[in-house]
Amino acid sequence: MPADPTDPPALRASDADRDRVIDTLRTAVADGRLDPAEFHERLDAALTARTLAALTPLTADLVAEPGRAVALPHTAVPARQGEPAAELLTIKEKHGIVRREGDWTLPHRLALRVAWSQVTLDLSSAVYSRPELVVELRMSGGSVELLLAPGMVVDANELAVRHGQLEINRDPADDTPQTLRIRLTGRMKHGRIETRRLPPTRP
Repeated sequence: MPADPTDPPALRASDADRDRVIDTLRTAVADGRLDPAEFHERLDAALTARTLAALTPLTADLVAEPGRAVALPHTAVPARQGEPAAELLTIKEKHGIVRREGDWTLPHRLALRVAWSQVTLDLSSAVYSRPELVVELRMSGGSVELLLAPGMVVDANELAVRHGQLEINRDPADDTPQTLRIRLTGRMKHGRIETRRLPPTRP
């Protein structure tokens, strides 16, 4: 039966709507409400959803609605040098070059919204106050290079990759206790992410 022409058109989902649903799914798998298989199944559906109606069932049993911001816990923890760490830092770039280096203060969450750009994040001398940095990617093309200090570990299990390349390895000679876990989430298409470990600095 053809659709009633008087019915309102289905509302299209925005990237922000999809990101909020993915955040909710990630929180649910972290606290045990979804198992990994359910998470990946719903993640794939969220990434391909075109309307809000398609997103709604994905979080209906998780007490969240697409289009409404999900409350995230916020704890203000001062960085080691006294500069307060931001809850969220967003980096946006299109067809450009981004480089962060030196003793910059890491946020609690870092959102990368980049397209066909070259991004270098030097974390080797960064200041951080929490044992985990969440990097939320929405990346199309280009590359992201993470420069790490000994003891930093990258986890990309929650990153959805399409036609992309990941080169994330831990140096087997690095027996330094874990100091910072960098958790990659979100999605990447036609891009490349790699890590490079820098030698420890001498006093």
